[in-house]
Amino acid sequence: MNKNETKEIWIHINAEGETLGRLSTSIAKYLQGKDRPDYVPHQLSPNFVIITNASKIKVTGNKLKGKEFYSYSGYQGGLKTEILGEILESNPEKLLRNSVKGMLPKNKLSDKLIKRLKIYAGNKHPHNAQLS
Repeated sequence: MNKNETKEIWIHINAEGETLGRLSTSIAKYLQGKDRPDYVPHQLSPNFVIITNASKIKVTGNKLKGKEFYSYSGYQGGLKTEILGEILESNPEKLLRNSVKGMLPKNKLSDKLIKRLKIYAGNKHPHNAQLS
């Protein structure tokens, strides 16, 4: 699989009603190129993924109220706690991006792969030319 031979492939996924974890695994699979017969783990796949309606993702169980995410600045008193439901309301793109990033391999390709993921909270996106 040479860079000159491959053509970019844009995949559009509507996230409305989809479960967060199941959607994230399928996105990670597409980004890595595991859906293609010419998959090679050490090369960048030609797949790009566009997600629309990210604000309408479904979360099962009591995770909306009970699951917490922590970030620490390194300073005393710098521990921030966010609840999954608040993140889903305020920034669903961040939630989905972090979920997919956690499912990608931890190597040099992961930063390049996550840049190929385009997430939009609403139904509209500026990538219509790439899809047709």
